[in-house]
Amino acid sequence: MMKDVAQEIKNAKETIVLIYAFNATGKTRLSVAYKDITKKANGNKHAGVYYNAFSEDLFVWDNDEENDNKNVNLTIQKSSLNPYHSLLTEDAVREKLQSYKPKYNFRFTNASAEDPEEGIGNIEFFLVKDTKKETPIKISRGEERIFIWCFFLAMFEVEGWADVQDQHFFIDDPVSSLDDHNIFITAHLLLKFMEKHCDKRKIIITTHHMGIFSILQDWLKKGENASKFKIKSSKETRRGADIIKEAIEEPRYLIRLLEIKDGKYKLVGKSKGLHQYHLLLLQILNEAKVNDNINTYHLALLRQVLESIASFLGEGRFGYVLEKLDFADANTRSDIINALSHEKIYTNKLEILNPDDKKLLIETFDKLMTQFPFSI
Repeated sequence: MMKDVAQEIKNAKETIVLIYAFNATGKTRLSVAYKDITKKANGNKHAGVYYNAFSEDLFVWDNDEENDNKNVNLTIQKSSLNPYHSLLTEDAVREKLQSYKPKYNFRFTNASAEDPEEGIGNIEFFLVKDTKKETPIKISRGEERIFIWCFFLAMFEVEGWADVQDQHFFIDDPVSSLDDHNIFITAHLLLKFMEKHCDKRKIIITTHHMGIFSILQDWLKKGENASKFKIKSSKETRRGADIIKEAIEEPRYLIRLLEIKDGKYKLVGKSKGLHQYHLLLLQILNEAKVNDNINTYHLALLRQVLESIASFLGEGRFGYVLEKLDFADANTRSDIINALSHEKIYTNKLEILNPDDKKLLIETFDKLMTQFPFSI
């Protein structure tokens, strides 16, 4: 039962729960089940706040067909969030959007001039260069998804909503319909979001995108701020007649796959699940190569594969695998992959890889698949 999985997440001591699941496995149903069990434990009131498919469904385009699309705008359906809209500013949303470098500007229009409790009625979009005419435009589906995501990121900081429903954040697939170019921006925003809130609230993130799952779990475990996601404590062990107190670090995060088998849902660790993690990464890399659509994102995934193989071989560094592949420049190659899979690269260099780096990735991938002929 999905409620059993939701209960398992609720009972987990970790404050960050990162879950990968294939599309149609039940991520949205999981968010609903989690909402239901936490409401019951909170006097049937919302205990946390959510971003999921229901959030996106609140936004509907009014194409103004009667006037040949002259006043096209994105309308917001009425919901329990409307009373909080008055506390949300356009600048707050622009701040979240800034990382995505949008090519449009926008303007909120209240549903009622007299009653702010009615909230925002619609949003008009304009081309950035169109400062005089301000002719309303319809943004693309991908741009729309990014805007709605940033709208909710800003809403998460609105006093009176997130500070009352303050037990958890549940974010379901914030990267739906995004291209690879924007995956890293989203991952970086999520990382900063977790850094800010993981001390006080539980944060559940579910995704069907192996890329963002891979990047986030890598940053949680080994990113430059990985210490933020660990809890320092101590344990006592007996050595003869003495009791020794040892300092230990425990992760704040729980990383799982959501599986369904014989109609039953369960959370499993990567090593125990039927979905072979490294094979999924190799499939993504192969697809990128075949479609000639390779960027920095794929170097990070390649590093994940190399680290998995190195771990299997009993080594702690992925450069060992490059040496076993007989690359004469194994150390240099390792340094390049390490540098280009660094967190700061994602925020500053998201374009398609330059020819030399692209060649390095393809050469490494091809030799890896020759030496270790995984079935993908």
